[in-house]
Amino acid sequence: MQNLEKNLITSSAKRKSSKASALLKNGSGNVFINGKEGSQYFFSTSYDYTKILQPLTILNELARYDIFVKVQGGGIMSQLDAIKLAIAKALSKTDKKNRTILSSQKLLYSDSRIKERRKYGLRKARKAAQYHKR
Repeated sequence: MQNLEKNLITSSAKRKSSKASALLKNGSGNVFINGKEGSQYFFSTSYDYTKILQPLTILNELARYDIFVKVQGGGIMSQLDAIKLAIAKALSKTDKKNRTILSSQKLLYSDSRIKERRKYGLRKARKAAQYHKR
């Protein structure tokens, strides 16, 4: 959904138990995640931060938007994927050409794999007790 102002674009995405909502605003390329600088929020490796910027690098719009993201739940990798999907969805709302480029790179599709539930009578989702013949 686009906000009342033309230069604000919002979108949201989910991955496993992580939920992310992104707001794109015309600016200079800053990324803020939960009020922190993006590289500071994901400080473990630089690969994490570049994964978030993947939709922007494909469209060559790294320095065009300021991005504000709220993310909660899940682990680091599921938060990364949720943020990347939210940013890609927001960028696809800016132009139809962007949508075709991002969908051809498979950035607008969410990964629907989730943790399998535990079944009664088993130790885990599929792990059973050892079978005894005698």
